[in-house]
Amino acid sequence: MSELQGRLQQLSLYFGRPDGRYGRQTEFGVRNYQMARGIQGDESGTYGPATRRALEAETH
Repeated sequence: MSELQGRLQQLSLYFGRPDGRYGRQTEFGVRNYQMARGIQGDESGTYGPATRRALEAETH
C-alpha cells in the first residue's frame, strides 16, 4: 500500500506520510483518481486491476 500511496502523492491525491494501510485517506485518493480519469471496471474506491493499470501508466 505504501507504493499506492506514493503514486497518489505524485498526483496530489494523498497527503501525509505513506503508512502502508488502506485507510480512509487512501480510499478517498483512489476514488478521486477513478472519478477524475473516468475509470470503470473497479468498484469506486477499490484499487482493482483497471485502476492499477491506469495509475501505474501515469506515475512512476
